[in-house]
Amino acid sequence: MSVFSAVDFADHEQVVFAADRDTGLRAIIAIHDTSLGPALGGCRIWSYPSEAAAIQDALRLAKGMTYKAAVAGLPLGGGKSVIFGPGDPRQAKTSALMRAMGRAVDRLAGRYIVAEDVGTTVADIEEMRRQSRFVTGRDVAAGGRGNPSPYTARGVFQGIRAAVAHRLGRDTLDGVRVAVQGLGNVGAALCRQLADAGARLVVADMRPEAVAAMVAETKAQAAAVDVIHAAEVDVFAPCALGACLNDRTIPQIRAPIVAGAANNQLAEDRHGDAVRRRGILYAPDYVINAAGLIHVAAEWLGDDQDRVDCRIDGLYDTLRAIFEQAD
Repeated sequence: MSVFSAVDFADHEQVVFAADRDTGLRAIIAIHDTSLGPALGGCRIWSYPSEAAAIQDALRLAKGMTYKAAVAGLPLGGGKSVIFGPGDPRQAKTSALMRAMGRAVDRLAGRYIVAEDVGTTVADIEEMRRQSRFVTGRDVAAGGRGNPSPYTARGVFQGIRAAVAHRLGRDTLDGVRVAVQGLGNVGAALCRQLADAGARLVVADMRPEAVAAMVAETKAQAAAVDVIHAAEVDVFAPCALGACLNDRTIPQIRAPIVAGAANNQLAEDRHGDAVRRRGILYAPDYVINAAGLIHVAAEWLGDDQDRVDCRIDGLYDTLRAIFEQAD
């Protein structure tokens, strides 16, 4: 597969393929745009069906990070890295593998700053930090800001508030029905915030135990992952992997609002028009899920917590302005 002819290649500045014979590392680092500053983006570990799929994900995610940093007002560009097979690299993950990834990041001399993402942890980030200083999102005990997931969830919560206010004319989430697809760190934290605000939840995840725990904790209704998008709710909140808004799902959505944490929710750009034609209000993913980036960027930029909180809570006003301008 040629990167230059890839559908998702959008004049990316640099795409690096990194390998390490001793650890079996196979990674792609995509730098989309550094006009505003060095590219910051997480390292994703995933079992991709092919090398082409890994390249596609890296390109799409890096471009999204450019938009995310810009709309959040951060002096940073967009980049992303993925570690892939053979097999399931999440099962084969070792400290040595993470250190090899750290060396790959270091060779870029600061053009790319790595952070946590799906499949990586704060502990993995600490291993990378042993090989490179171009790392952020470190453990609190090491002087970092720690896991960004709760902050991402907080930003998505603010985004759902903004969407409900704009489309439904309601200034509270009490009684609002929200379908949350994906109960990972972000999805689970979002469910708790929504439940505390009085929202009625429908939840789905590939892990039955995660669903059972959330049902017990929040009195949510359980649904299957492949049909939750069609639930009769006020808000569909995709919080798993991308491409959840596609030719199959969009005609089936009954919610008037789509607002969730997943990256690259539109399978293709044309699906944005398809959502609009259905009369669905869509909160752009790179806006509503920007709080995690704001959190880890603060560690790199030296911003204090008050500034971080202001940026995250400001996503409410940002989305209200976007909705009004779009109208």
